[in-house]
Amino acid sequence: MRLRVGAATDTGRVRDLNEDAYALRPEQGLFVVCDGMGGCPAGEVASQIAVDTIIQQLHDNGRPAARVAAAAESYLARTSRLADAVRHSNQFIYTQAQSDPRQADMGTTVVAAWIGQSIASVAHVGDSRAYHWHGDRLEPLTQDHSLVEAQVRAGLLDPERREDSDQAHVLVRVLGREADVEVDVIEVPLQRGDYLLLCSDGLTRLVSERALARAIVRLRDPQRICDSLIAQANRNGGADNITVVIVEVAGVWRQIADRWSRLVAGGDRAKAHSPVR
Repeated sequence: MRLRVGAATDTGRVRDLNEDAYALRPEQGLFVVCDGMGGCPAGEVASQIAVDTIIQQLHDNGRPAARVAAAAESYLARTSRLADAVRHSNQFIYTQAQSDPRQADMGTTVVAAWIGQSIASVAHVGDSRAYHWHGDRLEPLTQDHSLVEAQVRAGLLDPERREDSDQAHVLVRVLGREADVEVDVIEVPLQRGDYLLLCSDGLTRLVSERALARAIVRLRDPQRICDSLIAQANRNGGADNITVVIVEVAGVWRQIADRWSRLVAGGDRAKAHSPVR
């Protein structure tokens, strides 16, 4: 399975500091997006700690997980290891926040995908999101861990009014605020032509899911999709930091088209990476 990857992050039009962080390890099939909170510089610290810790924990594909929750027995080992790495990052952030008063309120969201054997293992905490494009449809893979979403699920709030609520940005679960955290996971089969989209809420607050789907249909190239979506979010106000990662499961036809395009026209396009297992 060959992957083509695009990624971009932007401070937006309102914030002075970009507290988002992301990491790409396409040769490993590993991708992470985090959105820090807690104010300058704590949010930036928390998001970078989460990214670095998850990458470090999963750097050695052959190393067994240090701890796997009993509930993870029904998941692939890869999925359990990803969730365990996220929990480890939570402990690291929490310990540092407790030891440094300047970082006492720091925390971060996380959404991560680890692809192998034609399956994407996805883990998330908070309101950064993952989407799967398959068969000309964009499907959300995550549910926000926010007060508003909890109210919607409990039948206390009309889903159509979630964006209008004055509690729309109140999170009930993030990394770093408690000693332990529950990590949501999902496994998604992938086929050639599929896309995964990982993003911070700076995108989804300002760009509709319909617009996300249109960008994939219209542009197809992962890097161009990322750049276009960030530009749309900024045109719509750019109220927060914006981070987008797009992963395409490339078929042979796409690889040939990319080589031909580079030879004839050049240009900055998404790179195709060696197969991941």
